[in-house]
Parts: sequence; C-alpha cells; structure tokens
Amino acid sequence: MATTNWAFDPAHSELQFKVKHLLISTVTGSFKELNGSVVAGDNFDDARIEFQTSIDSLSTHNEQRDQHLKSADFFEAEQYPKLTFSSTRFEKKDGDHYNLEGNLTIKGVTKPVSLNVEYNGTAQDPYGNTKAGFELNGKINRSDFGLTWNALTETGGMVVSDEVKLLGNIQLIKQ
Repeated sequence: MATTNWAFDPAHSELQFKVKHLLISTVTGSFKELNGSVVAGDNFDDARIEFQTSIDSLSTHNEQRDQHLKSADFFEAEQYPKLTFSSTRFEKKDGDHYNLEGNLTIKGVTKPVSLNVEYNGTAQDPYGNTKAGFELNGKINRSDFGLTWNALTETGGMVVSDEVKLLGNIQLIKQ
C-alpha cells in the first residue's frame, strides 16, 4: 500500500486544553506552537501520527497564570520544554470517526492516551496544496503526568481539577 507524508500546517492547527477552576468555571489555554507529521494511506487508516509543542508557547491570556503553569509547580518548562505525542494505533470507528491511541509525554512522564478524532475532509487550497482537516478531543488526568500542584479553598474544595480536556484542530499539508 502506498503511503503519503503529511505535515501539520502550523497556521491552521491548534491544541487547546480546558480545566475547571474552583470546580465552577473553566479556564481555556492553548499552545501557540504545534508541529507534527502524519504518514498514512489514502483513507488515513492505520496512520502514524506524531506531534509536539513547546511548553513556552502556552497561553491562557493571563501572563501571571501562564508563568505559574510554566513553573516547577506545573510543567517545569525549563527542564521539560516539550509536550510530545506518538501514535500507537489509528482506527476507524465509523464514517469519519476514528480512535487515536498513543503515548503522550508531559514533564518527562509518558502515559497511553486515547483520543476521539473526526475527519473533516480533504480539499485543495487556492495555491494548489492538498490539505486535510481533523478535530480531536479527549481527557487526561494531569496528576498522572506529575502536574500535581493544587490548593484548597476555605470550604475544602480543590482550586484546579485533575481532569483536563484536550481539544485539537489539525490541518495537514500533503508533502
């Protein structure tokens, strides 16, 4: 079977995270730098997917919070500058829906994760480039990756939830 190499289009790809704050509201953040590659057959079955992002590119639109997240309390960006993902399985569930399994590494800790992926189609841009679009989502437990900082409110509630939602919009460029 012939395979095709694809690269992430950094101008049209993003990785976001959402986490509950005080368990009553959600903070959304994103990574401004996202690079990756995909090797796949014509219909993306059994695709091999890898991506990485720089922790320093993290943004929640609050500089004080961003610096805290990059500190030793959370990501330790100086010692662990990258978040990486490498697929172990990409399997069609039905229609345009896939299950993506792989190894996510955060803060030097690698754990298996499972993400839901929706294939949005393939098109040519005005410059003759072939592009493919995907949306992904899933959940991780931040404590599993050593992101354990927390505090208690005066009523005993947690300031930051352990559950983190991951959301990605990926546009690929055929190489």
